[in-house]
Amino acid sequence: MTMDIQLARIGSRLLPSQVAREWVKATMPNRILVVSNRVAQDHLRQTLILQSAPRGIEANVLTIKKMLAVYQDPEFDAYKPLLLTETVKDMAKLVKGGVDLQKVGINLGILAFQDGMKMLTDGVAVDKSEAKALSYLTDVANLKVVIQEKPTDKPKDIKPFLDQLTF
Repeated sequence: MTMDIQLARIGSRLLPSQVAREWVKATMPNRILVVSNRVAQDHLRQTLILQSAPRGIEANVLTIKKMLAVYQDPEFDAYKPLLLTETVKDMAKLVKGGVDLQKVGINLGILAFQDGMKMLTDGVAVDKSEAKALSYLTDVANLKVVIQEKPTDKPKDIKPFLDQLTF
């Protein structure tokens, strides 16, 4: 047995108040796991994320390697986490490393625009490598990936948006 992931979400802001309030209420996790090598090395961002967690729910910031080890460790089977990554590539690394997301799929929040990216929707921007990682998640790992900023929003399948994307 492994931990029972309640929601796997990718978003540039990781744990904004909307995720802390609305998604936690909708999914009822008993822990928030933020997985990012960059954030794990940034003490200020770690502190801000840990302070953003709702009262009564512990949050942890882990490297990808640590998350893969924790996921396989029976000691953590009681965890029912909300799993958050900052990038599509980080989530793809977790899936390639053995994290099973078949039950929950992947939820895309806001992915902020930067130079060299293309907009898939008003709130989701990807570069070529992120688009390739999304294709891996949908086509190779056969995961359902949806764009859904809030739990009350209707989820939109990412596939039609990816199919129209050209670089």
